[in-house]
Formats: sequence, structure tokens, C-alpha cells
Amino acid sequence: MSKVISLEQAVSMIPDGATCGIGGFIGSGHPQEFSVGIEESFLKSGHPNNLTIMFSAGIGDGTDKLGLNKLGHEGLLKRIIGGHWGLIPALQKLVFENKVEGYNLPLGTISLLFRDIAGHRPGTITKIGLKTFIDPRLEGAKMNERTKEDLVELMEIDGEEWLRYKPFPVNVALIRATYCDEDGNATMDKEAATLDSLSIAQAAKNSGGIVLLQVEKVVQNGTLDPRKVKIPGIYVDGIVVSRPENHWQTYAGQYNPALCGEVKVPVDSIAPMALNERKIICRRAAMELDPNAIINLGIGMPEGIANVANEEGLPGLKLTVEAGGIGGVPMAGTAFGTCTNPDAIIDQPYQFDFYDGGGLGQAFLGLAECDKDGNINVSRFGPKIAGCGGFINITQTSPVVVYCGTFTAGGLKIAIEDGKLQILNEGRIKKFKDSVEQITFSAEYATETGQKVMYVTERAVFELLDGKLTLTEIAPGIDLENDVLAHMEFRPAIAENLKLMDERLFQPEIMGLK
Repeated sequence: MSKVISLEQAVSMIPDGATCGIGGFIGSGHPQEFSVGIEESFLKSGHPNNLTIMFSAGIGDGTDKLGLNKLGHEGLLKRIIGGHWGLIPALQKLVFENKVEGYNLPLGTISLLFRDIAGHRPGTITKIGLKTFIDPRLEGAKMNERTKEDLVELMEIDGEEWLRYKPFPVNVALIRATYCDEDGNATMDKEAATLDSLSIAQAAKNSGGIVLLQVEKVVQNGTLDPRKVKIPGIYVDGIVVSRPENHWQTYAGQYNPALCGEVKVPVDSIAPMALNERKIICRRAAMELDPNAIINLGIGMPEGIANVANEEGLPGLKLTVEAGGIGGVPMAGTAFGTCTNPDAIIDQPYQFDFYDGGGLGQAFLGLAECDKDGNINVSRFGPKIAGCGGFINITQTSPVVVYCGTFTAGGLKIAIEDGKLQILNEGRIKKFKDSVEQITFSAEYATETGQKVMYVTERAVFELLDGKLTLTEIAPGIDLENDVLAHMEFRPAIAENLKLMDERLFQPEIMGLK
């Protein structure tokens, strides 16, 4: 019997109250056809309903049109377990209004939990999340008052603290590939990342559940290279051939062959950034790049570091992204998680095995809020739930962490004249606060583990030294009291040898980084 079925048939196979593991990463690899079909069915018939959905990265474009935003209806969802939330406002709203249960777990740990569920192991036991809001001694990853069940527990093994992320059955896997044969053997030829799709499928299958697969095209049995098959047909219960509009490679574009290794494009085709506050920050961060280190660049501000490195002609940087890309130039926006000209694309759980085990040498992440102790919040700001994404996995295991962000937010305007920085209009929002809303990065844990931690802004650079947030550099043209300390809710330690930031940061010419 053919496994190829209609979208309506596929959706009808999802029982009310099911736990669904859903593939995708920001704007890539998501089975959009299923999200569209589930929404249509629910609005028409009220089914399926009361679903629990679990995903590593929050798939969406920041509107209600794409990705998991299609599922943002009261009654459709009962519980949401996700890593990154920044581009799924429809789901943020449900959580904020206390209409669903919500958990924010580290992105990488979710990928690993899928794999541990598949193997019927006792959950994912890891140090990732200790002393952050994930820790049950703080918030236990719960996002609202409605959320009661403990999915994370603190335990001790051989005198050391660990967290256990508890397993549970996955009833339905919703994943996608490029091609599959009539038996469901699937390849990912045009996908920009293979993600955790295999682990999600195995988790559902070994939980006694079903695997629903979205593809671009079904081909004849025996015509696919078995070495390219990423999802074996023995796991697949139903195949839906997607409409083209629901199978773009990323939400940033229908298809770019340079993202999946079909071709390589000249990297000098990437336009340099304009000289503004973002470029200053990315340049200063780029000064810390170690050409021998394996590096991760986070979403947002750090994306520009790859652009600066490319402009400066820095050779052979070993850049990686959470979704599984290694090498090449990491992409930004709704294509984040993909790479132009990648050297390799591995499954996401294996990328996080490498990250969690200390494989990274350096990490460059965003700076949204910092408190007097050096703790960072990037995950929650009242009703705006960004989610921790892979941030905790990366920042707790990399020996060098560089945070990048503007000094203030909301209306900041600068000018650069004669190699000096001028603040034309100060941002309304202070980012250096007495306390942060949520601890996404624990400075206490970083001090215990001996990490090197820097905080880079357009006008000041701080370091975590002996457990203290310490000001070490200020920009030329900037007044310490009026432009820096006056816009902080606390007074940091100030280095005795306070330096000026490198004057090359503020010149239009390339810096000459090598």
C-alpha cells in the first residue's frame, strides 16, 4: 500500500491530545504544509486539539503567516516545549496570556532529548542550564503560572550537580525532506540543514507513534542513493507531497544552491557593512577571533562578525552554527542556521554533543541585558519571549565567550568623526541593569568554570575578572562619567589601566586584521 496520502488524511491521523515533535530551525527545514493543514482542520472542525508540541528552534518569520505561528490558537495547543521563541509571536502571546503551558528548554538539549526518548534512556542528564533560569532552584524553565509540572530536576552524581531533562512519549513526528521513494526513504538534497529530523522520527516510532513526512517529490523505489537517505522508510507512516509555496528552502528564499553544497559562490560577493555602531561592535569582537579555534556565532548582532571577517580577508576561520553547519559563511535573518559554502552539514544532535562536550574554542553571542554581577538575559523581556535557543548550551561550555550589543537600546544614534565616537541621541533603554529579568547566562557558573568572558559595546568593553564585571576599554571621544557610567544602573569595577578602544575600529578603511 502506498504511503503517499493527502494533507487532510495526514492531519486526521494526529489524535487530540497528542505530543508532536516538529522539525525545523528558524526559517529552514520546517514542514510548512503540516502547519497549514493543522490550522485549517482545527478552525474548521476543532480537531486536532490540546496538542503538546516540542521543537528545538522556533520556526517562523515574526508574523502570523509562517511556521509554528499557524498553530497559535487557543484550544489547539495545550503545552509548548521550545528552545528558540523569538520568531513565533503567536505562541509567545498564548504563553504570556497564560492560555497554554509553556517551557523554554535549551535548544541543543531538546535535540538530545529527542534522541534519548528514542533510545528509552532516563532523559538527558547534563550540566547545561545549571544556575540559569532552567535550574529548578530558579524557574525550572517554566514560562507562566499555568505551567506546573517539573520537566527538569536537579540531581547529584559523584558529588557533582547535574540536571535531568525528563523523557516522555512522542506520539507524532512532523518532519520534512526533499525527495523520498514510495517506501518513504528520504533524502535532503536541497535542505540547508538536516537538523534533528532523524531523532524526532525515531522518538515517535519508538514511542509507538507515527511519522508524517513532507517532501517536494516522490520518486520510484530503488532510484535513491542509500548513502544519501537521511530518514529510512521503515520509520515513515505517511507521505505528503507539499505545494511549492510551503516548501521553500528557507523563509529568506525559495532555493539557494550554495546553502546545501550544490555549488560554491565567491565570498567576495557578500557586501561589506556600513560603518555604524553594529560594525564597530562586530569589528571589536572580531579582534578576539582565534584563527585556530572552532567558533560559534549567535543570532542577531554576532551575525555581523562573519561579514567583518570576510571583509578583512581573515583566512580559514572555523565557523559553526547550531543547526549543524560547519565552515562557510553563516547566514542571517530567517536564513540563520544555514551557511553559504559549508564544508559539512551534520545532524543537530551531534553538533550539540560536540558543543556540550567543550568542542568550541570561542563563542560570540548577543548582549540584551547585563546585571551588576555580569549575568546576561537574552531570553525574556515581559511579553516578548525570545527564548534561550542554543545560547545556554554554547555559553556554558565554550572557554571564551564574547557578548556583543549596543550599550543602550531604543533610539540610539551615533556619529563617527575623525576617528572619534559621538552619541547624537542616547537610547531610551538601559541594558546594564541592577538585576536582569531572567538569568540566561550565569556569571557565577562562568567564574567557577574559569571562562574568559567579555562584553563588547560600541563605546565600552567590559570583562568578567575575578568574578567582577570590570570596565577595561572606552571609545575615543566618549566621556566616562557622562556617556558610560551615567547610563548604567550600577557602578562597575574599573580597570586601573583603562584603555582606549583601538582607533582602527572607527575608521572607514579595513582594519587589517590577520
